[in-house]
Amino acid sequence: MGDYILVIDEGTTSTRAIVFDRDLNEVALAQEEVPLTYPNDGWVEQDGEEIWEKTLGVCRSAIAEAGGVERIAGIGITNQRETTLVWDRATGKPVAPAIIWQDRRTAETCDRLRKQGHEAAVHEETGLLIDPYFSGTKIGWILDNVDGARARAEAGELAFGTIESFLIWKLTGGASHVTDVTNASRTLLYRLGLGGDAGWSDSMCSLLGVPKSLLPEIRQNADDFGTSDAALLGKALPILSAAGDQQSALVGQACLDVGTAKITYGTGAFLVANCGQDRPQSVNRLLGTIGYEAPGRGAMALEGSIFNAGTIVQWLRDDLRLIEDAAESAEIAASLPGNGGVYIVPAFTGLGAPHWEADARGTIVGITRATPAEHLVRAGLESVAYQTRDLLDAFEADGVAIKELRVDGGMVANDWLMQFIADICERPILRPDYREMTALGAAALAAMQLGWLSVDHWASRTVPGTRFEPQMEKTASARLRRGWATALKKTLA
Repeated sequence: MGDYILVIDEGTTSTRAIVFDRDLNEVALAQEEVPLTYPNDGWVEQDGEEIWEKTLGVCRSAIAEAGGVERIAGIGITNQRETTLVWDRATGKPVAPAIIWQDRRTAETCDRLRKQGHEAAVHEETGLLIDPYFSGTKIGWILDNVDGARARAEAGELAFGTIESFLIWKLTGGASHVTDVTNASRTLLYRLGLGGDAGWSDSMCSLLGVPKSLLPEIRQNADDFGTSDAALLGKALPILSAAGDQQSALVGQACLDVGTAKITYGTGAFLVANCGQDRPQSVNRLLGTIGYEAPGRGAMALEGSIFNAGTIVQWLRDDLRLIEDAAESAEIAASLPGNGGVYIVPAFTGLGAPHWEADARGTIVGITRATPAEHLVRAGLESVAYQTRDLLDAFEADGVAIKELRVDGGMVANDWLMQFIADICERPILRPDYREMTALGAAALAAMQLGWLSVDHWASRTVPGTRFEPQMEKTASARLRRGWATALKKTLA
């Protein structure tokens, strides 16, 4: 057996393969961008075959860099959640583009279900809210809009999966149609719970018109997910772990005990707090979900989702062309004494928690003829902090006190932003030295499945990193938050 773990980290805008050694140190990395397409207002898609081909390519590159496939003991997978694929069981080919988690095309369907009075029952069953964000209504859309898809699904000819499920199917040559509990808990089709209390929900499948024959088998995050086809990577490799990206980061940050929390700043931003064995209950429109499940230990979690975080910087760079790269945004923000009264509410694809307004669209508030481009850049970054504070306030109102935030994701390289988040949130921010927490979590889960690592040992891990303490005067922080609240009110009006 090899002494390395290959992790597939399939994100929203790129797919990566990272190889970790037995001590979970990174030894190789390969990455490819996977473009998003926007065919209609509120639609966000990717080519499923392109995802697979680029994933296979980065795996081969990372394995070669690590010294060859004989070094690899097995595979762990982490993925963008909620993104929906339906494919032909005979060919493995998707019948439609992957519908990305950001996609809002099923907003009318969700509105209808809410008006029919289903939301309370849906929340009780799944821990989630009725929103286009989740996979269930996306599946229904594919079945109803691709010629013959519903009849073929009912005949057992099609399969559904989130990205990890699709990749496992492809890796195993169709031998394994499986998913993990964390991804399953984001579909709107999962009865929320741990162990035997959970599983695919008959009532939700009926409500959303999803044949159960489409659905994969559900397994723990550290489990047997099948074995890869030897022809693909040069050797048959066991698939040892799978977890949605946010839950994988929760594991990577060692947030395995009750009360610990992390937020990942990627394309969106996702705050997840460990709630232990208790089923989370929210009156502030936060989401109940599975934190993780490994042999002998698991936890539920409360989650709040920000739909647009890293996309703000991309927008400033690629569309407005106000900056040349992400690092420049930090320099600009730091050069200004304040925001000039300018606020950006980045509701590019609606607003997530705690608002859940699918039809909201972005606003810029407070600009004058004298407003320079630099204030727009700063306002874009500031919006990430304000949205984070909104989430923390909602968590606190639900009885989940978060005393510090462990952060990860691409945006955390911005020192100015980390300090501003600490100031606005009035809490310490802990940024780990190793930034790839999502991949690290998948590697840790794979190591647990191999017997290299115990859950308890990982839970006791101290994550080395940099700590940002609040420095802004509370009156100044409160004034900025009042400005944000005004801008948000105008957006939601």
